[in-house]
Amino acid sequence: MSFNKDSFKHANYLWDEAKAAEMAGDEVALFIYRSNLLGADLRLTNYGGGNTSVKISDKDPLTGKETQVMWIKGSGGDIGTLKKSGCAALYMERLLNLENVYRGIEHEDEMVELFNHCIFDLASKAPSIDTPLHGFLPFKHIDHLHPDAAIAIAAAKDGKKITEELFNGEIGWVGWQRPGFDLGLKLRACLNEAAAKGITLKGIMLGSHGLFTWGDTAYSSYINTLEVIEKCAQYLEDNFGKTRPVFGGQKIESLADADRKAKAAALAPTLRGYCSSERKMVGHFTDDSRVLEFINSNDLAKLAPLGTSCPDHFLRTKIAPLVLDPAKIENKEYLTSVFEEYRTGYKAYYYACKHPNSPAMRDPNPVVILYPGVGMFTFAKDKTMARLASEYYTNAINVMKGAEAVSEYTALPHQEAFDIEYWLLEEAKLQRMPKPKALSGRIALITGSAGGIGKAIARKFAEEGACVILNDINQERLDSATEEFLKLFGRDAVASTLLNVTDKDSAFAAFENTALAFGGVDIVVNNAGISISKSIAEHSLEEWDRLYDILVKGQFIVSQAGVAIMRKQGIGGDIVNIVSKNAVVAGPNNPGYGSAKAAQAHMTRLMAAELGADKIRVNTVNPDAVISDSNIWAGGWAEGRAKAYGITVEELPAYYAKRTLLNEIILPDDIANACFAFVGGLLNKSTGNAINVDGGVAMGFYR
Repeated sequence: MSFNKDSFKHANYLWDEAKAAEMAGDEVALFIYRSNLLGADLRLTNYGGGNTSVKISDKDPLTGKETQVMWIKGSGGDIGTLKKSGCAALYMERLLNLENVYRGIEHEDEMVELFNHCIFDLASKAPSIDTPLHGFLPFKHIDHLHPDAAIAIAAAKDGKKITEELFNGEIGWVGWQRPGFDLGLKLRACLNEAAAKGITLKGIMLGSHGLFTWGDTAYSSYINTLEVIEKCAQYLEDNFGKTRPVFGGQKIESLADADRKAKAAALAPTLRGYCSSERKMVGHFTDDSRVLEFINSNDLAKLAPLGTSCPDHFLRTKIAPLVLDPAKIENKEYLTSVFEEYRTGYKAYYYACKHPNSPAMRDPNPVVILYPGVGMFTFAKDKTMARLASEYYTNAINVMKGAEAVSEYTALPHQEAFDIEYWLLEEAKLQRMPKPKALSGRIALITGSAGGIGKAIARKFAEEGACVILNDINQERLDSATEEFLKLFGRDAVASTLLNVTDKDSAFAAFENTALAFGGVDIVVNNAGISISKSIAEHSLEEWDRLYDILVKGQFIVSQAGVAIMRKQGIGGDIVNIVSKNAVVAGPNNPGYGSAKAAQAHMTRLMAAELGADKIRVNTVNPDAVISDSNIWAGGWAEGRAKAYGITVEELPAYYAKRTLLNEIILPDDIANACFAFVGGLLNKSTGNAINVDGGVAMGFYR
C-alpha cells in the first residue's frame, strides 16, 4: 500500500524514501530515523516521552559469534532528537535471563541495576525502565508512544471495551500498572493469550498510559503506529459533541486577544512570586485555543481536580492544577488563600500516600495554573521545564476531551500517582541531574543588549543559566543579536523586545513582554547609553538633553518599570547600573557626559536606600575606555576624546591602557564579569556599592 503526506489526517507522515534508502541495511540507523519522525509530532508523544527499539544480530566482541542485541532509547532521552549516542544496547539473551532471578513485583526496582549486566555496547546510555517492556515482546521494531488519541481511549471508563470493538480484537489491553519488569511480563502474556485464541495482535493499549505497536521493519512499524493512532483519533473526532457538547459546553467567553495578553502580563509576576516560595521559578504562558476551550467550559470544575492519567503527564504537571476565580484575581488575600489551600492539599496528598522509604516532600506549589477567560500559566525550575509542563497539560486536556466524548474520563488513583511521582527510581534520576548554574531560575533584562557591553553581559548571564531579554532601539541590530543568541542558547533562554529607554510606555511594554515570556524579572541592568565629548562652550542644549534623557531619565524609567515587577513578585531582585569612572573623575571636554554619569551613580545610591526593604539590591559598575564593539564610540566620541588628549583615534586603546595601574585594555567581557559578581550569589548582602573596572585609574578611586 502506498502512503504519502496526505495519507493521514491526525498524524504527520514524514517518511522520506530517499533518506531511508541511504540507510538501507543499517537497522539501527533506520530505528533512529523512525524514532525522530515519530518524536517530531507532539500529537504522537511529548518531548522525552515514549520509547522505541530495534533488535538486530551483531557479532559478540568476546566470542566472535552472532548474538541478538536490542537497541533502545536510553533513560531520560527524547525520541525526536535521539542519536545513537543516546541509546542503550543490550544482549537479548542476558536480558531475557533476568526472569530467572526476578523475585516478584515487590522487588522489581532491583531489576534496574541488573540491566547493567546486559550491556552490549560499552558506550551505552543507562537503560530506561521501559527496557523489559520491549525485551519481552518478540518483534524486531517496537514503538511505545503516548498519543493523545490513544490515551483518551486508554483513560476512558470503557477503554478496554472501546479498544476491542474499534480494532476487532487486534489491539490487546493491559490494565494500568507502573512501568517495570512485571509490566514487560504482562505484555508478553497478553500477546500469548491472543495467540492462543488465534488472534494476531498489531499492538497493545496500556490502560491510562499509552500504546505499544510494532513491525518487522522500521517502515512497517512506523506505518502500523500511524494507522493505529489515526483510527483512534478519527473515532474521537466522529464522537465529539455527538451525545453532549464538548466539555459540557462553554461557560464563559475568552477575553479579546490583546486583553488576554494584558491580563496575563499583569498577573504573571504575582503568580511567579507565590510559586517561588521555595526556589525561584520561571514561567510560561499560553492561550492556545485548546486550553481556552477547556478552561472556559462547564466541565472545568469537574475535570481539573481529577488530575492527569498518563504518568508522563503528571510527572511534569503535578497531580492537579490550581484553578483561579477570574472575579477575585485582583484580591491579594484571595490569591494568598488559594495558594495556601493548594499547598495544604498537596501536603495532605503526600502524607496520605507516602511510604516509609519515600523521598522527602518536594515543592508543594502548583506547576499548572488555569485562569478562565485568559489562559494557562506553568512554572518550573527553568523555562524548558515550564514550557514542557504546558505542552504536557495541553496533551492531558486533549485526553480528557477525547475520553469524555466516547465515555467518561478516569484519572489514576492518588496512590498510584504518588507511587510514580515519588518512585525511588525517579528520585535517583533527579539526584543525578547536574547542579543548577548560578543564575538558573533567574530572569534578566539588560538594556542596549544587542551589542557592545550589553551584549557581553547578556551572554555571560545566559552562560550562567539565566533567561535573558535582549533589547535595543534598533530593530535590525536586535534581530541580528537575537538570531545569534538563539543559536547559542536556544529558544527557552532568550526573548527579545524593542525598547526605547527614554519612553515610559516603551519600557513598560518591554517588561510586559518579559512577564509574558518568562513570568517576571529578577535582574535589570541599565546599560543603554551614548556619549558626547565636547567642551562647555561647544556643547549644545540638544546634546545635553539627549545625554540626560538616555542616561539619567532612561535609568529612572527602566528602573521604575522593573521595580514594579519585582515588587509584585515579592522575592527581591538586582538592579545594576553601568555608570563610568567619569562619574567621579573630572576631565576635559566632558561636562554633559560626566555630570550625567554622576547623576546615574547617585541615583544608584538613592534607589539602594529606598529598595532595601524589598530585598532589591542596587549596585554600580564603573567601566572605563571599553572600545570593543561599543556604540559609545559612535557619533564623534572617539574623536572628541582623542582631541582632548592630543592624540589620534588609533592611539586611543594604547593610551587608555598605559594610563591604568595594571596597563590593561578593558573589554566588554570584563564589565560582564563585574555584573555577574554582583548578581551571581556571592554578594547577596551588598547594595549601594560600586565596582570599578578600569584597569586601575587612581583618580577614579572611591574615597
